[in-house]
Amino acid sequence: MTHPRGDARIRINGEEKTLRLTLGALADMEERFGGDLSALQARLKSPRVSDIVLVLHALLAGGGAALTLEALKASDIDLSEATRAIAKAFEALGSDDAPGKPASGEAHSHGA
Repeated sequence: MTHPRGDARIRINGEEKTLRLTLGALADMEERFGGDLSALQARLKSPRVSDIVLVLHALLAGGGAALTLEALKASDIDLSEATRAIAKAFEALGSDDAPGKPASGEAHSHGA
């Protein structure tokens, strides 16, 4: 199944949810982290778990999920799935600097 650019899917507490990068989600993240979009991108290059939760919350709201931050913190979420889904949602920015995306020139290692 394909998703529009800026949408990603994630399983939370056994339910599939949509993450969507919207202007509202970006504004929420800027407000929570302080600064502008470039400051947000810089901070998310080495995120803390609390940063990931805040970004997930904003993207979930953009996708239409009515989940409180407290409920999200108590949820069953796979961290690697969360970071992949966040990176996928941020692809809507069309930037090589999207969070979770390897820097230009970094090789992907998929084994032999």
